[in-house]
Amino acid sequence: MKNDLQKTIAQAKDEFLKALDLFDQDNVNTVPFEGSWTGGQVAEHILKSISGILETLNGPSKPTKRNPEEHVKMFGDVFLNMDIKMKSPDFIIPSDSPKNISSLHASLAKTFDGIEEAAGKDDLTETCTSFEMPTIGLLTKIEWIQFACFHTRRHAQQLKNIAGHLKKAEIEL
Repeated sequence: MKNDLQKTIAQAKDEFLKALDLFDQDNVNTVPFEGSWTGGQVAEHILKSISGILETLNGPSKPTKRNPEEHVKMFGDVFLNMDIKMKSPDFIIPSDSPKNISSLHASLAKTFDGIEEAAGKDDLTETCTSFEMPTIGLLTKIEWIQFACFHTRRHAQQLKNIAGHLKKAEIEL
């Protein structure tokens, strides 16, 4: 299970970083259409999210008294359904300040590597006790890692859409 989960994390990381590579420093801070985040803001959002998840994974935990994968399917069903619109919790909303794409890329890679490392060494069935998922409660390490993967894949698709809008706008000029 650990090796499979490490591969899943690596795939989510690669997919997201490849989508981020569709941007350059000139357009990473460009709003593609009204109401949208920039590519840099999406990247910052994911960085805030996975940084918190890594901190939670490395925090205190306890044995789990339920199916340690109880919420995994629901996370996949929700995050991979692009028809569902969601509102981000305030603590992972990106700032309006300009983003440096190289810095974001490096920080994202390092943080994903930390999650992948935790997946290889920890008892993933344990429940993390330092942070509760809003409306759900405490999650196991497996659930946090799967959440990170599904959430990242959703936003990789968002990055691709934003990049497509920017390219289209560039062509129309």
